[in-house]
Amino acid sequence: MAFAPWHLPWLQWLALSGLFALTLTIERPRAAALAGFAFGGGWFGVGVSWVYVSMHVYGEMPVLLAGLATAGFCAFLALYPALALGLAARSTSTPALRALVVLPAAWAGTEWLRGVLFTGFPWLASGYAHTDGPLAGYVPVAGVHGITLLGAWIAGALALAIRQRRGHRARPFALLIGIAALLAVGQSLRSIEWTRAVGAPIHVQLLQGNVPQNLKFADGGMKLSEEAYLPLLRDAGKADLVVLPESVLPLPLSHLPEPTVGALTDVPGRDGAALIFGIFIEQPAGHYYNSAVGLAPGTGIPQRYSKRHLVPFGEFIPWGFRWFVDLMKMPIGDQQRGDAYQPPLRLAGQRIAVNICYEDLFGAEIRQFWRDPAQAPTLLLNLSNLGWFNDSLALPQHLQISRLRALETGRPMLRATNTGATAIIDARGNVVAQLPYLTRGVLNGSIQGHGGDTPYLRFGDAPALVLIVLMLGAGLVAELRARRSR
Repeated sequence: MAFAPWHLPWLQWLALSGLFALTLTIERPRAAALAGFAFGGGWFGVGVSWVYVSMHVYGEMPVLLAGLATAGFCAFLALYPALALGLAARSTSTPALRALVVLPAAWAGTEWLRGVLFTGFPWLASGYAHTDGPLAGYVPVAGVHGITLLGAWIAGALALAIRQRRGHRARPFALLIGIAALLAVGQSLRSIEWTRAVGAPIHVQLLQGNVPQNLKFADGGMKLSEEAYLPLLRDAGKADLVVLPESVLPLPLSHLPEPTVGALTDVPGRDGAALIFGIFIEQPAGHYYNSAVGLAPGTGIPQRYSKRHLVPFGEFIPWGFRWFVDLMKMPIGDQQRGDAYQPPLRLAGQRIAVNICYEDLFGAEIRQFWRDPAQAPTLLLNLSNLGWFNDSLALPQHLQISRLRALETGRPMLRATNTGATAIIDARGNVVAQLPYLTRGVLNGSIQGHGGDTPYLRFGDAPALVLIVLMLGAGLVAELRARRSR
């Protein structure tokens, strides 16, 4: 409940401090790891249980197998907090050292590892709980992993204060002063404008068709998608930029009927608006890319971005798991990756960094759009189709992730989705407009591009990762000295 849709970050400090306080008394690494595994089982068993919906409801996987697969996936994710607590218990037996140095570093380090190992799945990374609240001020400076470390340190300090009230020498008052100072600095950082508005505001229209996922790729799905989106395109008023979501139509671009292609190209030709739409591109035959195509008024040259970070089992098949993907009956389940660097789309006077679906979980990859300073993005855009998950927690959780990306980069974020959350997010991570979930409509709004760099854009995750390594090293050195002294 620290995460969206409840947005109660202080609950995370209490939950983690309780877990850390329990493990401060545990000497055996195996027992500490089991405590972390149990904590992770509850955390992910509730937080990402929506993967069951995609496998059973839309993937048509049998109930038992889908349930076992969901439980197995959550158990795998729970290995990361187990590793953090087991490592901390093995590193030191000194309560203060464990609580204030090793546990926060191990927790943040394994959270980073969860985002990179086996292509990464950093969903519900601890730092995302702090898009609101005082720690949000640190996001443009240190990114999601930096505030994961800070949040874990707060939890460790609270855990140590609990133990100190039971007769230990250290003073809990000093720890509480340290927590208050950390929060006060974070709150003051929230007032800093790290980036600046550039150019004139643009009028945007984001289309949400609410096409049921179980019908989209079935017989008649093409007609259903056309009936949902083409009238919205025709009825759309004057705009600078019109955006349709990921895989808005169930066929590759080269397979679309001519009237449908005409309806898309009419938008820049008739209305003078730039258009971005998500579509599969087959190039060459049998090779599919999950792409975004941009069309500018007055030019017949399309711009393109192709998804580069694919979802295992849904968009590419890991070795030995074709049987599992076949059971899920995922359409176009084996796709090609786009290039590691693709320049922003130049449309409506903006340089638009496009990411598709869960690509916005990977802040380090979003930073790659800044590789060429001359083409630095002024605006972020996420195209998604979360119809695979109904109205589950996945929708508000994904919106929260996009908000944190806006904070990290100091850029507004547009979100165009099939079922939600279609939203406009400003450069400070605030949702300024949003369509209701599971409805059909057009979100109208104004957005202004931003220029300049946040500290996170300059340095990325490196400062947080270096600090994590130094804390782990310091804890190990201190423990070795203590053992020699004893």
